[in-house]
Amino acid sequence: MVRVSCLILNNNERINMDNLKKIGLTALGTVLVAGQAQAATVSASASTSINFLGQDNGDDGNGWSMTDSVTFSASGEMDNGFTVSTTLELDGDVMDTRNIVIDTGDMGKLTFSGDGTSGPVGSWDDMTPSANEEAHGVTVNGTIKGATNAASTKNIFVYDYTVMDGLALKASYTPSNGATALDSSMDYGLMYTGMEGLTLYAAMGENNNAANSIDNTIFGVKYAMGAFTIGYQVNESDSQAASSDEDFTAIGVSYAVSDDLSVSYNISEIDLEGSTENQEATGVSFSYTSGGMTISGTHSQVDNVGNAAAADNTGYEVNFVFAF
Repeated sequence: MVRVSCLILNNNERINMDNLKKIGLTALGTVLVAGQAQAATVSASASTSINFLGQDNGDDGNGWSMTDSVTFSASGEMDNGFTVSTTLELDGDVMDTRNIVIDTGDMGKLTFSGDGTSGPVGSWDDMTPSANEEAHGVTVNGTIKGATNAASTKNIFVYDYTVMDGLALKASYTPSNGATALDSSMDYGLMYTGMEGLTLYAAMGENNNAANSIDNTIFGVKYAMGAFTIGYQVNESDSQAASSDEDFTAIGVSYAVSDDLSVSYNISEIDLEGSTENQEATGVSFSYTSGGMTISGTHSQVDNVGNAAAADNTGYEVNFVFAF
């Protein structure tokens, strides 16, 4: 017997997004009826990688490291037509990504994620095309500011629904934990892919995981034509904390040299309220795949890291990934 728990919402939860939040709570609160599993499929996959990280303005010692991951998956169809699946990833010596997915078909897909899944703001934080890393994605000396300030990715509900051909809705609900997040957080996003080569996406949400809540909005566009893909994205993070609002802008272009080799060029900028310096990042990436092996790398130049004047640093990485 497959047991499916219903999503029960606390009527005392504070609701801050009025009508939008009510719509999301209704979708996430749909009662799911448990049923007898008719068939089950279980599988396992593994990957490992050798990585090299370096930077010009810092001494990291031995830059070589490795990762290892084993992912276990299981799925089964219930007698009401729903498909229930789960994924557990053992990463190193810890349990990493873990999800339960209930696919109802026409009514959409509900995911409960213990870790490793984000709402639309976090998932779409910087979708400008890249062969490997975002322009600001490589480790450098100092603390790089990210593209958004999204809510936690632990113990959240994510709902995906196809509104019509080419238009998809994504929503997420992060319950409060009674400590660092006294209020729940919700995200909503729409993605349009109804025109060949074109992707439009927008999302809004809140992050109540910190002492000062943050409202996030993102908007982006990508267009693929032949071997070229170009993208542009703007994000805003409005914080209740003084002088903490951020405006993020990114542009990226990638080129598929062949079916196996891709290269890209990315730039991003963060304008921090109260700072006279913008964090500016430029990155060049490549990715080459042959069978079960992928070699990828990125070289990034980040000026004014963390919006600090004259904090200019360079970082680079090379990854050898093996999947089996």
